[in-house]
Amino acid sequence: MNEVILCGSGLHSRAVLSLLQLLGFAVPYILVANPDSHYNSPSGIPIRGPLSLLPDRSDTFAFLAIEGNQQREDAAKRFKNVNWVTLIHPNAWVDPSARLGLGSYVAAGVVINAKAVAGDHVLVGTGASVGHDCIVEDFVQLESGVRLGGGARLGRGCLCGIGSSVVPNITVGNWTTLGPRAVVVKSVPPRSDFGGVPAQSLKQ
Repeated sequence: MNEVILCGSGLHSRAVLSLLQLLGFAVPYILVANPDSHYNSPSGIPIRGPLSLLPDRSDTFAFLAIEGNQQREDAAKRFKNVNWVTLIHPNAWVDPSARLGLGSYVAAGVVINAKAVAGDHVLVGTGASVGHDCIVEDFVQLESGVRLGGGARLGRGCLCGIGSSVVPNITVGNWTTLGPRAVVVKSVPPRSDFGGVPAQSLKQ
């Protein structure tokens, strides 16, 4: 494998492209998630067309650079045979006992500690820290500077805003959003929006 197709047209795709190139992968072309978007290709790499053009074969290597967690899940479900590449920045540290799923992205400065488990298509932003024995389920996004205490659990599709924190042994339910700098000190139900210090529901 030396070529990886980049799937996605958001700003996150620029960071993914940079890491792909740093790791020595060639990107032959880009497929856009939203064909109606006006997207300028970074580094002159050609945009071939919509995501539907991705060959759904075992000899296809690709990365889903789609920031919306639900949109990323929807895209992954469409392609059952693609080999989704996991990308780890050389300046990140992942404990040998930690496990990362398919198609995940680990940015520079990230620390993933012992026995932590991250699922498929998880995005971990610059400088985030995942404590020992954490469980981060599929399609979660941890933005820059997120801190997860040991034993914390994030349900499927959670979005943790920049600088947010979850104290040890706390569970955040599926598809919940934590606002920037939120500090979660007690378990949070699914499909909630929480923010503040300590974090409280933002829904009235």
